[in-house]
Amino acid sequence: MKIEDIIFICAMGPPGGGRSPITKRLERHFNIITYTNLGKESITMIFSKIVTAFLASFSEQIASCLDEVVEAT
Repeated sequence: MKIEDIIFICAMGPPGGGRSPITKRLERHFNIITYTNLGKESITMIFSKIVTAFLASFSEQIASCLDEVVEAT
């Protein structure tokens, strides 16, 4: 049997709470993408920039809700 042209997409959390670490032998078959936990200040800055760009084409009344939208997000 020959399998060609397949893609696996996986997600996992850190080991602990019933999750086991994966072995290096399995890990070598994947591209590993990780991120660090961000603080509230960083998250607020990132979402503020995104929402500001998105709301640029809206009326001033809508754009003035920026802080509330970011906080709600």
